[in-house]
Amino acid sequence: MTAEQREETEGAEHRHWFRRNPALNMTYRIGVGVVGGLVLVAGVVMIPYPGPGWLVVFAGLAILATEFEWAGRVLRFAKRYYDGWVAWLKRQNVVVKALVLAATGLVVALTCWLLGAFALVGGWFGLDWAWLHSPIFGSRG
Repeated sequence: MTAEQREETEGAEHRHWFRRNPALNMTYRIGVGVVGGLVLVAGVVMIPYPGPGWLVVFAGLAILATEFEWAGRVLRFAKRYYDGWVAWLKRQNVVVKALVLAATGLVVALTCWLLGAFALVGGWFGLDWAWLHSPIFGSRG
């Protein structure tokens, strides 16, 4: 038996042990749901920012898919549409690619402003301009 087959067998035995006891099975499924859900939400929040947003979304769905069939269907659906989006974007000319990049940058800048990041960094340099302050967290009342 290869190491890979041994790992698959051990994983199956591990899950079978949890599934024998209904309370343990429910606890395990809730745990997978909570962890997978948190990873998924973190990935969705990270999508417009530089970095691994979509990778984290797919990781969260993969975690959920280990216990929930619906998550496997959503994972396949999301991967198919993500691959389609990337293929479409690759076919576009430089102007469309630049517009998509500019829109992404605008979302990042807007979020940083709303969260007060510009005022924070401006404060490091002694800049206390009113427009740097967030309309949400910027009041000094």
